[in-house]
Amino acid sequence: MRIIPAIDIIDGKCVRLTKGDYNTKKIYNENPLEVAKEFEAAGIQYLHVVDLDGAKASQIINYKVLEEIASKTNLKIDFGGGLKADKDLEIAFNSGANQITGGSIAVKNPTIFEGWIAKFGAEKIILGADFYPDAKGGKIATNGWQEESELALIPFIQSYQTKGIHYVICTDISKDGMLQGPSFEIYSEILSETTNLKLIASGGISTFDEIPKLAEIGCEGVIIGKAIYENKISLKQLENFILTK
Repeated sequence: MRIIPAIDIIDGKCVRLTKGDYNTKKIYNENPLEVAKEFEAAGIQYLHVVDLDGAKASQIINYKVLEEIASKTNLKIDFGGGLKADKDLEIAFNSGANQITGGSIAVKNPTIFEGWIAKFGAEKIILGADFYPDAKGGKIATNGWQEESELALIPFIQSYQTKGIHYVICTDISKDGMLQGPSFEIYSEILSETTNLKLIASGGISTFDEIPKLAEIGCEGVIIGKAIYENKISLKQLENFILTK
């Protein structure tokens, strides 16, 4: 299972939010490149970068930060936040992104998102399936998690699998930034109802012990944010996990 630390960017700085609320912003480092280099030094190969300014503006904003990390590390970066048009993707890929993540666009303008899968290839496009849990699994949320759609989580993922999607980042919004553990049951359910899905768990990771458990379920990757920044999980633990895989 791939270990994928997260760097969320506002005003070019490395920040974290709680449940996607911009009012909960906490700055962890003024220099995202410095953070990325620390991850790389611990043997980490992947990075999840979210342009929170871009998510608000509905267009890519912090591509210079992406460019700097991509040009000064060997990390393989997936990039998301406000990508709404082909030109946003071209900027992201030209700035060094290996993959991009589309969430709201996949709900609100599936024609554009399906066009990206066709144009750039399924290995380059990640479906962002952000959800609020409910009795039936979950409902997809959009627009920086401010809006809840009527789309059910698992059928939403299944429908995009028929369009060629392999990679899905699945974030339980109710857990994001809460350090209360991830949605093991929902991830298990998704994996039992899909085939050949590369499911990336996101939201709520709080202790190292949760990581092997997610691997056991069958998650292809795990995104870890606040748990690293709040020293709940050490880079040494992640380094050892990568070395012993």
